[in-house]
Amino acid sequence: MASPSFAPSTSFGPRAWVIWGVAVSAYIVAITNRSSLSAVGVDAAEHFQADASTLALFAVVQLAMYGGMQIPVGVLLDRYGARPIMVIGMVLMASGQFVMAISPSIGVALIARMLLGAGDAAVFPAAVRLIALWFPAQRGPVMVQLTGLLGQTGQLVALVPVAALLHATTWSITFFSIASLGLLFAILVWALIRNRPPEQPSDVSVNTETGAIRVVTSAIDTGVGIRAAWAHPGTRLAFWSHFATPFAGTAFVLLWGMPYLTAGEGMTATAAAGLLSVFVVASMLFGPLLGGLSQRIPTRRSFALVLPTVAVQMVAWIAVILWPGNAPLWLLFTLMIALAAGGPASLIAFDHARTHNPAHRLSTATGITNAGGFIAALIAVFVIGLALDLQGAGTPDTYSLEAFRLAFLMQVPLWVLGVVFIIIERKRTRIRIGLDPERGSRRSRRS
Repeated sequence: MASPSFAPSTSFGPRAWVIWGVAVSAYIVAITNRSSLSAVGVDAAEHFQADASTLALFAVVQLAMYGGMQIPVGVLLDRYGARPIMVIGMVLMASGQFVMAISPSIGVALIARMLLGAGDAAVFPAAVRLIALWFPAQRGPVMVQLTGLLGQTGQLVALVPVAALLHATTWSITFFSIASLGLLFAILVWALIRNRPPEQPSDVSVNTETGAIRVVTSAIDTGVGIRAAWAHPGTRLAFWSHFATPFAGTAFVLLWGMPYLTAGEGMTATAAAGLLSVFVVASMLFGPLLGGLSQRIPTRRSFALVLPTVAVQMVAWIAVILWPGNAPLWLLFTLMIALAAGGPASLIAFDHARTHNPAHRLSTATGITNAGGFIAALIAVFVIGLALDLQGAGTPDTYSLEAFRLAFLMQVPLWVLGVVFIIIERKRTRIRIGLDPERGSRRSRRS
């Protein structure tokens, strides 16, 4: 069980900033690894002679491992602390990229992406835990948001330098280089990061609403904890909010954006990379805006922020799909802005998870929530690839604009599913916490 609360630290020094700097740098490297196929999707298809469904499997297995590892990582962090888990994550990602560099076949390459996804899953939760331990509680939300924003620069590294290195050298040299970077940061994390300040008796979780610090052990986050977290409609609201908001942007930037823009819309690789960079920068700008609005309207954020974000993404994609001929640059730019809002809006889901779960269940509820977005993303990535194959447009030589348009239309059922359950679970949550009356009591009051 959780121990009694004790006062959090109110001061922090240079060592805390060094530890955070190494952690956020490791997260940037993790995002670079996660997005390493985003700018070289066409090259990967040619390298492995893969059709669209097979190429989609690279992203699907990666996302499946990432999502599936969320709850285990939370348990391991509670038991062992951030330092060893982050080191293991960096080593796994480096191993995955090393295997990718020498992979002789698609089957081996899929194993490489699984290693990468498993390692990636450990880094951000470990960084968040370090923030909770090394910085005052009242600074926690700002530091977490800043970590997320800086981490997105890893996508820019993947979009430009990684693609440039591949086109200037070879497949093996490119992925060996990324693997070496991962090993370097594994060493830096082990050498410079410590689980907690010397005066802190044990690892803890922090309630960022009250500032209370509690000791947490992994014995709490068992199947009982998972069932208890899922039983609360607030956790289910968090899951479906994270399911509906970021998957379209993830599928686009992680794999299908570059092939669509170059082979479908006829853009040069440089212009397409520039447009994808707009997505990254806009996502970084949306973060503080949506985060601030979420704090101001905690009881209305689903209707005021989450659902409008889903609607904007859907409308933008439908407009691009229905546009006769190649979409103009301004419309593609608008699409990037709309998709970019999905990531920051998805963070509202974690506010739900934190609000409706006690401290000893927070890592479990967070893992459930985070899994939602990646389940949706892996489904989207796969059905887009499958739709391309079914149209006979599954290879770089057969990609076409019309085939891509129909394939991207497959995202609409995922949005509809997410919206329906957000509305249902929002109502149940409001009844559970007393903001709305139960239906039976309302009818009794009217009679």
